[in-house]
Amino acid sequence: MALTTHPPLQLHARPPAVAAAHRRRALLPPRLARSCRCCAAADADAGKAQARRAYPYDEIEPRWQAHWEERRTFRTPDIGDGLDTSRPKCYILDMFPYPSGAGLHVGHPLGYTATDILSRFKRMKGFNVLHPMGWDAFGLPAEQYAIQTGTHPKTTTARNIDRFRTQLKSLGFSYDWDREISTTEPAYYKWTQWIFLQLLKRGLAYQAEVPVNWCPALGTVLANEEVIDGVSERGGYPVIRKPMRQWMLRITSYADRLLEDLDDLDWPESIKEMQRNWIGRSEGAELEFCAVDQEGHDLGAKLTVYTTRPDTIFGATYLVVAPEHVLLPSLTSEEQRAHVEEYTEVAARKSELERTELQKEKTGVFSGSYAKNPATGEIIPIWVADYVLASYGTGAIMAVPAHDSRDHEFALKYELPIIKVVSPPNGNCDPEEAYADDGIMINSSSSSSGLNINGMLSQDAALEVTAWVESNGFGKKKVNYKLRDWLFARQRYWGEPFPVIYLDDTNEMVPLTENQLPLTLPELDDFTPTGTGEPPLTKAADWVRTTDLLTGKPARRETSTMPQWAGSCWYYLRFMDPKNSSTLVDKAKESYWGPVDIYVGGAEHSVLHLLYARFWHKLVTCVLYEILLKVLYDIGVVSTKEPFKCLINQGLILGEVEYTAYRDNEGKWVSADSDSSLSDCIQEKVPADKITKVGDHYVLKDDPNIRLNARAYKMSKSRGNVINPDDVVSEYGADSLRLYEMFMGPLRYIISLLLKEAALNFTDETEPFSVSEEIQETRFNTAISAMMEFVNAAYKWDTQPKSVVDSFVLLLAPFAPHLAEELWFRLGHAQSLAHEQFPEAKNEYLKESEIVLPVQINGKTRGTILVDKECSEDDVFQIAASDERLSKYLDGKAIRKRIYVPGRILNVILDQQKARA
Repeated sequence: MALTTHPPLQLHARPPAVAAAHRRRALLPPRLARSCRCCAAADADAGKAQARRAYPYDEIEPRWQAHWEERRTFRTPDIGDGLDTSRPKCYILDMFPYPSGAGLHVGHPLGYTATDILSRFKRMKGFNVLHPMGWDAFGLPAEQYAIQTGTHPKTTTARNIDRFRTQLKSLGFSYDWDREISTTEPAYYKWTQWIFLQLLKRGLAYQAEVPVNWCPALGTVLANEEVIDGVSERGGYPVIRKPMRQWMLRITSYADRLLEDLDDLDWPESIKEMQRNWIGRSEGAELEFCAVDQEGHDLGAKLTVYTTRPDTIFGATYLVVAPEHVLLPSLTSEEQRAHVEEYTEVAARKSELERTELQKEKTGVFSGSYAKNPATGEIIPIWVADYVLASYGTGAIMAVPAHDSRDHEFALKYELPIIKVVSPPNGNCDPEEAYADDGIMINSSSSSSGLNINGMLSQDAALEVTAWVESNGFGKKKVNYKLRDWLFARQRYWGEPFPVIYLDDTNEMVPLTENQLPLTLPELDDFTPTGTGEPPLTKAADWVRTTDLLTGKPARRETSTMPQWAGSCWYYLRFMDPKNSSTLVDKAKESYWGPVDIYVGGAEHSVLHLLYARFWHKLVTCVLYEILLKVLYDIGVVSTKEPFKCLINQGLILGEVEYTAYRDNEGKWVSADSDSSLSDCIQEKVPADKITKVGDHYVLKDDPNIRLNARAYKMSKSRGNVINPDDVVSEYGADSLRLYEMFMGPLRYIISLLLKEAALNFTDETEPFSVSEEIQETRFNTAISAMMEFVNAAYKWDTQPKSVVDSFVLLLAPFAPHLAEELWFRLGHAQSLAHEQFPEAKNEYLKESEIVLPVQINGKTRGTILVDKECSEDDVFQIAASDERLSKYLDGKAIRKRIYVPGRILNVILDQQKARA
């Protein structure tokens, strides 16, 4: 590609190209442009016009993008095809998007720009960089978009992918487009189906009748995380609970490994803690209670409960079963049957997350049956309550109201006995509250059972009770998990077909052979949900009807499809070897590139995607191990325990605040803090001019008793609150958008990337500055500030040495690559700077001038601010008071005193009386 020849750059004359670097803040949106000391006095519109004349980004940026594409500047060669494996590698990966709407919004480039900066930086540091992009294109979002537009999802997906790709290229991201993949391509989902077959062979995939979140409007089953307040997250449609036969993956078999291996990951601690809580390992015991009538006559059924506190068995005064418990119909007396059935119908309209919310009022109904406590011999009632889940433990609990807050609340409401059996070590506890900690056992002996644990410590008593129930056949020791097996089927069209068939005569399930893969998805004119629970694929009669190749018997195909998570569980492996048709990933390529060094994406994926990906990664490891032991054949390998070495959450760009009110079936307002279930109410968005704020809450202006839910939702296509990056690029240029989004603040979770420091080594007349520490800590905003300060200082020099300007342009390159390439070319360099060496620093030139200072209000940390090390106390306070995160704690409050420890902390003590007022 021929580039336009430009006159030599006169470094002392502030020519337009260098002036454009000085004025780059004027290219930014007004909020950032106003903060520039050099350009504060300039009118924004005039500044933009002047900047465009000085730096025609609408000509320069497309030219450099074409230059990179024609020369395949960012292509990463394969092993054996030019890759120098003696160099260090760095695999930098974005969580790839699903192209469900008309294009990207400005929230997407926040993470993508960060990974692009790191990728360009690593290339300039001499690393082999793998930085690919692809499309998570199967699943509910893409299908819903297709239904809304009336166009086949294959067509809309292809069109949206083209749109996404064009937008990403317009932002100058340095992806290796030769490795582009889509989860909807048969060549890709062939291996998704292959992984499923490995799961099936090892007993890790199975079918079961399970209670699911069924959304009639969407015509599919939803995960718990996809249901909010009894309605679907996407579309806000009502959701009910009902039993369905579904494919399940036995992820619980890997629970301990998933938990233990978290300790080795360089991930934000908050994300690891979320996964630990989701897995929820606990040790306890399963205990058996015989069901009896009120007179103690055996009903012929045994209820098994799981408890983490077997030591409290003497305090169990009632049992609770989940509304879906399989024994509930037989346990329900005729007198109570109507009440129980009515209660279970209401519970079916609630999600599991809603049912287990600690703050919600506990509800229940008596079953009409009783059980015999094996330790005391007492007859205790059996209740039904929705705070107990059929999918956790055994679906039944022994309630100990003196020592569990939920049981205590329930017992008080329904006037059930409360017996204290654990005394705190110091003997002091609130008699009105449940005491849930360990202590010394009291009221815990029975002559009828012979069990006596009085005076024991809780831990010893738990062991004693467990041994007693095991020896008497009443139960056993048990390790349990909150984690449930993965519901792996959706009654939708747009997903990977299951590679199994069912014989007509026996209904036996038969897996396809590997040489029959991929089983391709048939094209349907009518792909909308059936509304009956039958998947849309049942409409493809010719595709459903088939023949078993082994026996020649007539058979039918599975008509459910895999969930949208399936293809995204292993895509990081395919990027290493995207064109391989004979194996999932080449052993040598995986061994070199794995694991992913830097993985960037949203915290909203902290549980589902990341946990499922870790599960599949461990499966592939095990598959390899088993096959090698049996010497069957070589498969694509994974040589690491975990897929993602370092995880960064980039945070979110929020749209405007939405206010939601609720109406009952009669159209009357229901306050958001009402004791009644909001899942039965109709949601209604309320305009901002109809609400007012009272204290920390929002209420209707016309009725202050009606509280609303207020939330600034993340920018997303499904909510229609997006800003198109094309508009920003057209108005300000891609580099301006990149700089602006990186200037908004450091990435949400700062991960040390172990990058060596790099800064400019200037002559004695220059002021040294560093951006390397900011890149190292992903504080891209302060790196940009440092470059701004250098530019301002450089204009005070009589001359700007070419070596200094060269170094500055290289420093700028990861952040504003188009501008940097143009400057580099005008400085007389013939080749792209993409693989030039990043400037190295001399430590004596590095100095720390700014610090991150914690700010406390009344001794509680409320945030941090960035201040100069030499700032006075007054200046520090003014910076804190103007920070919108902190000002809400200070506005209108009387300050009693300030405590400032220079360089360490600022603590603002408020007048407590006025603070309470």
